[in-house]
Amino acid sequence: MSRRGWVLFALMSVLWGIPYLMIKVAVEGGISVPVLVFARTALGAAVLLPLVVRRGAGGPGAGGLGTLRRHWRPILAFAALEILGPWALLSDAERHLSSSMTGLLIAAVPIAGLVLARLLETWERARGKETAGTGERLGPARWAGLLLGLGGVGVLAAPHLEGGSAWAIGEIMLVVLGYSIAPMIAARRLGEVPSLQMTVACLTLAALVYAAPAAATWPESMPDGTVLAALAGLGIVCTALAFVVFFELIREVGTSRAMVFTYVNPAVAVAAGVLFLDEPLTGTIAAAFVLILCGSVLATGSRRRPGLPPEPERRSEEVRAEPHA
Repeated sequence: MSRRGWVLFALMSVLWGIPYLMIKVAVEGGISVPVLVFARTALGAAVLLPLVVRRGAGGPGAGGLGTLRRHWRPILAFAALEILGPWALLSDAERHLSSSMTGLLIAAVPIAGLVLARLLETWERARGKETAGTGERLGPARWAGLLLGLGGVGVLAAPHLEGGSAWAIGEIMLVVLGYSIAPMIAARRLGEVPSLQMTVACLTLAALVYAAPAAATWPESMPDGTVLAALAGLGIVCTALAFVVFFELIREVGTSRAMVFTYVNPAVAVAAGVLFLDEPLTGTIAAAFVLILCGSVLATGSRRRPGLPPEPERRSEEVRAEPHA
């Protein structure tokens, strides 16, 4: 991988590893979930929209608004499973869970994605449909990875299965489910839609959906500077800038190598929580981190991510965005 590729890789590892920290700062600062999601999506859309316009992606031709209109149903489903639901659930869950624990639980997405991809492939074959799956078998290493990863989730979640924490863990599991299904929709139904344009459309839709609830729960007084910085960081850095870097990374090194940064995000989330929020680094968290990370690596192996079609190492233009965290 080139030096530029390593720089982009390091940036993505941080940019999608620190949102949990910023969400925690915002919710503990009194920001409601609708306000947080609205601020993040509106800022992200506002920053990315000029890039779409400059590239001419908003025109009526191929890849323009006509493409969005033709695919509005899968775009709506993708937005619901990647942004509308998950970002609200994450924000609500972090009222009860630490940012590091949230980041570790989300690390189970590759494992859940593999399981769902295999279930979908099996179901399609049972119905006599031509499958879009890989046709790969789950060998001993992948089964071991699945069990290790699930064990890590259990180790992390078991001590908190009561009261508000149990509800919050359930919310995170719904986020994991959404993050696992959305890429399948993107791969199967949204291949013709330019990724940057689709990202702006999804962020704009989310901002519109949360505008009224945000207005109804708007803070009565101006939040302090730390909270405002967290909101700005979520929208500008962790959303707008992250997508730009993400697209550049995939163009530089290809999807399969680029997505390895998802294994680094949990470490960044844990480190950020410990360093900036004084969250405890317990033996349970360390053990869960090792189990989930090793399980994800073994379960997904060196193959492509579940739900994504095979691609060449470099792509000139279209890449598929996954706005995690």
